[in-house]
Formats: sequence, C-alpha cells, structure tokens
Amino acid sequence: QVRLVESGGGLVQAGGSLRLSCAASGRTFTAIAMGWFRQAPGKEREFVAAISWSAGTKYYADSIKGRFTISRESAKNTVYLQMNSLKPEDTAVYYCALSSGVVVTTTHGGYDYWGQGTQVTVSS
Repeated sequence: QVRLVESGGGLVQAGGSLRLSCAASGRTFTAIAMGWFRQAPGKEREFVAAISWSAGTKYYADSIKGRFTISRESAKNTVYLQMNSLKPEDTAVYYCALSSGVVVTTTHGGYDYWGQGTQVTVSS
C-alpha cells in the first residue's frame, strides 16, 4: 500500500505563485512515476505534470507549460509542483498520484494511488 499526502494549496492572486508538495510513504519502490492532476468544479480530472521516478523525465500539459515545474526529492520520496504566473483558470483541487505501471502515462487511469487533494484558488 502507498500513502500520498499533499500540502501547499491555498488562495493566491493572479500572477502569484504556490508550491505543492506530495510526500509518499509505504511501498514506494513500486513507483515508475508520480504525477499531478487537477479537477475544477463541473470538469473532469485533467493531467497537469508527471515525472518518471528513475530518470526524472518530466511531462507537462500544454496549458501549464512554462509556468509550472515538477521536481522530485528521491531521498524524501517527495514530489513538488512549483506553480508560477497563476491564473484564475488554474483554480482546482490538485491531486498527487503514483503510478506503478510499466510505462509513464499522462492519463489518470494509469495511476494506482491518489492523495486526498489540496485546494488551489486563484483570484482575479
């Protein structure tokens, strides 16, 4: 079993920054990648960013490319999402997820474990 705990969400003005953290515990050695997804009210959960656990290869959604950066601290089993130049449309609940699949994927179906989510609200 894997447990994921997110932190760092909050309220910020447009143009501001936030950094989300996700600490993983348990059977993390099964991980091939960790990712961030988000879900706004009335919308489907969408991919934001992912990082392969071994090579550190990064993947980004087009909507946030150039503004968000995903990183990992392997010794702490922690993944971060640095979010800059935030926009009101970035408002959503952000979820951390861990994949123990065969290949890195950007689809939420490819992730086996999920955190409880953290709210990010960007005011205009």
